[in-house]
Amino acid sequence: MSESIYPQNQPLPQPQLQMQAQLQVPPQGNKTMNYGPVSGVADQVFSADGKFKPEWDYLLTSLSDLGPAALAARQEKAQRILRDDGATYNIYGDAAGSSSHWELDIIPSVIGSADWAQIESGLLERAELFNLILKDFYGPRNLIKQCVLPPEALFGHGGFLRACQGIQLPGEQELILHSVDMIRQKDGSMCILSDRTQAPSGSGYALENRTVMSRVFPSLFRDSHVHRLAGFFQRLRQKLVSLSPSDGLARVVVLTPGAKSETYFEDSYIANYLGFPLVQNGDLVVRNGFVWMKSLEGLGRVDVIFRRIDDVYCDPVELRSDSYGGIPGLLDVVRAGRVAIANPLGSGVLENPVLLKYLPAISKALLGREPRLASVKTYWCGDEADLRFVCANIKNLIVKPIYRASGQQSVWGGDLSATDLTALLARIQKRPQQFVAQLRLDKSHIPTLSNGAIAPRPAILRTFSVAADSSYMVMPGGLTRVGLGVGEQIISMQAGCPSKDTWVTATEPERVGNEHMTDPHQAEADALLVSLPSRVVENLFWMGRYAERAEASLRILRTAFMLINGEQPISKESKQVLLHTVTEVTGTHPGFIRATEELLDNPEVELLRIIKDGNRAGSIKATLNSMLYCADESKELLSSDTIRVINDVRDELDNLESSLASGLSSAPEEALDPLVIRLIALSGLMQESMVRGVGWHFMDMGRRVERAMLIMKTVSTLITPVVEKPDDETLLHAMLRSMEVLITYRRRHRSLAGVELGLELVMLDVTNPRSLIFQFEQLQSHFQALRRGDSNLRELEEQDRVLLEAITSLKLSRIAKLADVEEGRRAHLALLLTQLNKLLSEFSNIVSDKYFEHRIDPQQLVTTFWGE
Repeated sequence: MSESIYPQNQPLPQPQLQMQAQLQVPPQGNKTMNYGPVSGVADQVFSADGKFKPEWDYLLTSLSDLGPAALAARQEKAQRILRDDGATYNIYGDAAGSSSHWELDIIPSVIGSADWAQIESGLLERAELFNLILKDFYGPRNLIKQCVLPPEALFGHGGFLRACQGIQLPGEQELILHSVDMIRQKDGSMCILSDRTQAPSGSGYALENRTVMSRVFPSLFRDSHVHRLAGFFQRLRQKLVSLSPSDGLARVVVLTPGAKSETYFEDSYIANYLGFPLVQNGDLVVRNGFVWMKSLEGLGRVDVIFRRIDDVYCDPVELRSDSYGGIPGLLDVVRAGRVAIANPLGSGVLENPVLLKYLPAISKALLGREPRLASVKTYWCGDEADLRFVCANIKNLIVKPIYRASGQQSVWGGDLSATDLTALLARIQKRPQQFVAQLRLDKSHIPTLSNGAIAPRPAILRTFSVAADSSYMVMPGGLTRVGLGVGEQIISMQAGCPSKDTWVTATEPERVGNEHMTDPHQAEADALLVSLPSRVVENLFWMGRYAERAEASLRILRTAFMLINGEQPISKESKQVLLHTVTEVTGTHPGFIRATEELLDNPEVELLRIIKDGNRAGSIKATLNSMLYCADESKELLSSDTIRVINDVRDELDNLESSLASGLSSAPEEALDPLVIRLIALSGLMQESMVRGVGWHFMDMGRRVERAMLIMKTVSTLITPVVEKPDDETLLHAMLRSMEVLITYRRRHRSLAGVELGLELVMLDVTNPRSLIFQFEQLQSHFQALRRGDSNLRELEEQDRVLLEAITSLKLSRIAKLADVEEGRRAHLALLLTQLNKLLSEFSNIVSDKYFEHRIDPQQLVTTFWGE
C-alpha cells in the first residue's frame, strides 16, 4: 500500500470507541461451537459472503466434534509437552531472572495454498529487495546518489555500521535470513508492519509449535495436508555451510548471548536441530587473524558464525565498547574474509522503519516495480511535511524511534496524558530524524481457545525467508501470535500473549522427499562436533557436582529429621554431632559448629534456612539453583528426558516453600522426598540416557569428585570422634542411612565390629557405588576413556599420579586399624581422610587448570561521564 487513504495534510478521524464482542451466529449453525465474527471486526475465517472458508470449515468442524472437554484436555497436553521440552521465553525486567513457559494455543492459524502462493511470492520479492538494499548501503550507495533516499535516513540510523563498508559474503545473497511481521486487513490483503534482519527470532519456536501440534492432533494434522517445515531448516543448514571461506569441512557455530537471553531456548533448539555447536562469546577468541573455538582439544578454527545477537554487541573493540557478549577483534577477521557471519554485521540498518516510507520508490529503482505486499503507512519526522502532519495528528498515531536499541519504546498517542504528549512532541522536535509515526491498523481475528470456548482474537504473523541458490525459500507458514482480548492492539510475547502453529494446507498430501537426508559429507562434518566448548564441559562438570551435593544434603537432612523426631529420642551428644554433620555436608557455616545450648534445643530456624534460603551459600535452594543454571548453560547436550526431569526439579523447588510453610513440626522429611526422588531420577538418566561422550565423562567426573568429598566429610564428622557406645551406634547408623547402605550393612553383619563393617562398606567396598574407593576408580576410568587413542603418552600425567596414590592408600589401609581408638578419636582414620581430601582437592585443581576456561570479563579502560 503505497498511499494512505487519508490526505497527507488532513487530520485523521478520531479513533472509534473500543467495540464490544457481540457474536453473530454463523450461517452453518452450531457445528463450529457457535464461533462467529465480532461485529465490525474482520475475521479470517469468513469469506466476503459470510461463509466459512474451506480450510477453516474442516478444521473448526473437526474441533467442534471433539467438544470443549476434549479440547481442554488437548490444551493441557500441549502445555505439558512444552514444559517437558523446556520451552521457555525469558521475560525482560524479571528481578528473579526466571523464565516464562512458552504459551501455545492449540487452534492453528490456517492459510490455504492459493492464498499462500500470493503471500509467498510477495515475501520472496521483499527478501530479494532487502538483499539489494543491503548491498547498496554497504556498496555504491546509489539510492543516496540518485536521491531515492535522503542521506539522513541512512547515516542517522544507529544500525548503519561504517566499519562494515565493502564486506561481502560468498554467493549472491548478503542477507541470509529475512523475517517480517504482517497482519491481514479487512479486505483480505496482507500488510507488513516491520522487517527483522539482524538476528530474526521465532523460527525455532515455530518448529517447536509444529512438533507439539503434530503430537496433540496427529490425525487432524495428517488429514489437513499441512506443508512441512523441515525443508526450510535443511536449506538454512546448507546455506550456512556454503558460506565457509575455507576449502575444507566447514565448522559452523551458533552464537547465543547466553542462558539469560530472551530466546535462549530457541537458540539451543535450533543449534540441536541444525547439528551445530551452541557457543557464547567466551567460547570464541580471535588469534592470528582467525576466529577459534576453545575446546578440550585446544583451539579449533571457526568458519561460519550463525549469530543470535544484535550487530553492535558482536565486537566491543570496533562497535559497542560496553558489550559483554561480543568477541574482541571479530570485525577485523570478517573484513579479511576469514570468517562469515549470518546475518552479516550491519544488517540491522534494514530494520529502519524510515525505509517503509520510501520503499515503493526504492523498489522501483532496484526492481522496476512497487512491492506486491503493502507496508504500513509511515511518516518520517525528518521530512518537514510529515513532521507537521505528525504533530497535528499525534493522538491518532503510533510514534516509534527509528532505532530500537535507543531504549525508547513505541507509544500510541491516544494513550498519553497532556503532559506526556507535550514531552513527546518536545523530543520529536529536538531530534525529528530519529522518529517515525505510523497508522494503527485493525488486525484481522482468528479462532482461539479461550476459557473452554473458541473465540476470535487479533493475530500477527511472523514469516521467515532463507537464502537459497539464486533466490530465497520461504518457510511455509511461520509464527502466529494472538492478542489476549478482542480488538487488543498490543500483541507481544513479553505481555504473555500466546502463539499458534501456522498451517499452510494443500488439497492433497505433500510429497515427502529427501529433506531429512544429509549431504555425502555430513557424517564427516559431524565428527567436528565432538569437540565441545570448554565452557560447556565445565558446566556439565559442575552440574554433576551440584546435583550430587544437593542429593547428599537432602539425604543427611532427612536422616537428621528422622533421628531427632523419631520414637526413640537420641542423646544430646548425638544430636550435636548429627547437626554438626549437616553443616559440614551442606557447607552452610558456621551453622551448628560450636552451637549454643539454645540453638541445639531449637534447631528448626537454622534447618529451615539451610533448606529454603536461596541467598545462603550451601542451602538446598541455592545449590539446586546453581545446578539448574549449569543445566541451562549446557541444555543443548541434554536428552529430552533429562530436560524433563530437570524441569521436575525446578517445579519441586518452587513448591518447597509451600511444603514447609508450617515449619518442621510435622514429618519434614516427607517435604524433601519429592526432590530426592527427582535427583535420583536425574542420576539414573545421566547413567542410562547419555551417550558416553566427552560431556558425559565430565558430568560423571563432577559427580564422583563431589561424592568422594562428601563421603569423607560425613565419615570425618560422624565416625572419627568417639562417643559413648549407644551414641556410636546411632551415628554409625546415621552415616549408613544417609549413604543408602544401611540395609546392606544389616545383611552383612558378620564377625566384624559394627564400625569396622561400616567403614569397609563406605570406604573399601568396590561393589558399592557409594564407597570412597569406587569414586576414585571411576575417576581413573574416565581419564582412561578420554585419553583413548593417544599412544604418545609414556609416563603418568599428574591426575593419574594423584588418583593412583589415593587408590593405593585406600587399598593398603587396614579396617581394624582405621577403627582403632586413640586418645578419644580414631586418629588413623582422620589421618587417611586428611590425606585423601588433599589428593582429591589437588585432582580437582588439575582438572580445572587443564580443561576449563578461566575467563575474566573485559573491563572498560575509559569510562565516559555525561553531564551532571
